[in-house]
Amino acid sequence: MRDLNFWVKWLKIVSIVFAAFGIFLAFFNQIPLFADLIDPVFFEDTSIGSELKHFQQWLYGLLGATCVLVGVLIFFIIDNAYRNKDLWAWKCILIGLIGWFIIDQPISLYFSVYFNVIFNIGLLLAVLVPLICTKKYFEGTD
Repeated sequence: MRDLNFWVKWLKIVSIVFAAFGIFLAFFNQIPLFADLIDPVFFEDTSIGSELKHFQQWLYGLLGATCVLVGVLIFFIIDNAYRNKDLWAWKCILIGLIGWFIIDQPISLYFSVYFNVIFNIGLLLAVLVPLICTKKYFEGTD
C-alpha cells in the first residue's frame, strides 16, 4: 500500500490533467476527435450547419471552463485540507465524485455517447482508487 504523499501527488496530477483537458475542450472542440466520436451519435449527417456548430462550440466552451474550475478546486483541496488529513476533504471529493458519476454516466449511456462512458470510468477509477487507499489516514480525524 502506498503512502498518503504518493496519493496526494497522484490526485494533484489527475486534477491538473482534468483542468488541462478542460482548456483543450474549450478551445479545440472542433477537431476530428470530437467530430468523429460524438457528432455521429447525434447527427446522421455529420456536416452540421454553422448555427448548430456555433452552439456546439459554446456548449463545449462552457463544459471545458467547468472542467478547469473543478480541476483547480480539487487541486487546492488536495494540496491543503486533504494533505493535512482533514476528513471533510476526503468526504467532499468522494461525495462529489459519486454525485457526478451517478448523474453523468446514465445520461451518457442513455444517449449512447460511449466515448464519454469510457472517459467517466477512467476518471472515476483515477480518483476512487486513491480515496480508497487513503481512507485509513482520515479515520478518527473528525
